[in-house]
Amino acid sequence: MSDAIVIIPTYNEIENIESIIRAVFSQSKEFHVLIVDDNSPDKTADTVKQLQQEFKDQLFLLERNEKSGLGSAYIAGFEWALGKSYQYVFEMDADFSHNPDDLSRLYKACVAGADVAVGSRYVKGITVVNWPMSRILLSYGASRYVRLITRMKVKDSTAGFICYKRSVLEAINLKKIEFVGYAFQIEMKFKAHKKVLKL
Repeated sequence: MSDAIVIIPTYNEIENIESIIRAVFSQSKEFHVLIVDDNSPDKTADTVKQLQQEFKDQLFLLERNEKSGLGSAYIAGFEWALGKSYQYVFEMDADFSHNPDDLSRLYKACVAGADVAVGSRYVKGITVVNWPMSRILLSYGASRYVRLITRMKVKDSTAGFICYKRSVLEAINLKKIEFVGYAFQIEMKFKAHKKVLKL
């Protein structure tokens, strides 16, 4: 039984889903994976179900009836994970914009004492894969603005590649998270910041 689970929300990710799942399972550290699928028309969930036969008790699927937003997908995933015994809960995209090889780095950071470990794109300049320049500039500008306003030390407040300790998710009232879009990432980090947790 792994102590860590990677939550991957999906909507029409048929081209990436098998590759990203296999990439997570290829890591030297054992991770479990929870796919939260919002009724993808391209049948992403069917591919996950096929892979579950190969990755029994490692790969899980939470199917939702409709596309309800990134934030609500993660909240559903968090609640599912908290119903199990996982101590480290990850957020990760399905499109390889987050490098699965960095999962162990985030895990080790939390094991070493961080309550939240963020896979930032802006620690050493700007390192982003598969993004147009307009999106990079918007994300970078938003992160700088949020850091100025909230006084958070997190350099990349919009990042979606994160490891949360179980205690963090238990301390945050998930039912009161208001944003369902990308602002969800900022809100979660700010709620953790307000709990005086170590980021």
